[in-house]
Formats: sequence, C-alpha cells, structure tokens
Amino acid sequence: QVQLVESGGGLVQAGDSLRLSCAASGRTFSNYPMGWFRQAPGKEREFVAAINKFGSITRYAESVKGRFTISRDNAKNTLVLQMNNLKPEDTAVYYCAQSHFTGLIGAPRSASDFGSWGQGTQVTVSS
Repeated sequence: QVQLVESGGGLVQAGDSLRLSCAASGRTFSNYPMGWFRQAPGKEREFVAAINKFGSITRYAESVKGRFTISRDNAKNTLVLQMNNLKPEDTAVYYCAQSHFTGLIGAPRSASDFGSWGQGTQVTVSS
C-alpha cells in the first residue's frame, strides 16, 4: 500500500518561500511519475506541477511557472516542491500524488492519471 506524507506547509507572507516535501513508501518510488496538486477553499483541486519517473521532464501550471520548482530524489523516495515568490492566491492545501502508470516516459497533469494521494499540507500566504 502506498503512503505519501507531505510536510513543509505553513503561514508565510507574500514574496516568501516555502519548501514542501513528500515522503513516499510502499512502492518502488522510481517507477512512477509524481505530481503536486492544490485545492483552495471553495475551488476544485488543480494541477500545480509534475515530474516524470526519471526526474528529467517537468510540467507546471501557468500560474506557478517560473516561481515553483518540482524535483525528486529517487534514492530517498522524496518529492519536493520549492515555492518562491509566494502570492496570496497560492493559498491552498497542497497534495502530493503518485501516478498509476509505470510505463509513462513523460509527466502527466490530469488528476485522473494519479491514483495515490497524500493527506495534504496547508499553505497560507498573507498579503
């Protein structure tokens, strides 16, 4: 059974940085693409970033491109989201997710491509 545990959320001011981590267990981490999604109050869950299983391909939502960086350490079974220049509109619960698919070369961005989810970590950005 897959376990994904996020950490690193918190309350920061606009312009600050945060580093989210996701510790994975239960499957061979390096076999699966990974992603970050977020959900703000009253809104649907949305794609933030994804990375392929090799760590060589990344994809970002337009709203975070140039500010957020997704990375992975397959030796440590860890996924990271470095968030810089945070804005109030980045306030949300952030979820780590693992794709269903081992055969993908790329990085999926649809929530339906991900079958395992963490419990989420709250990020609050004040203006």
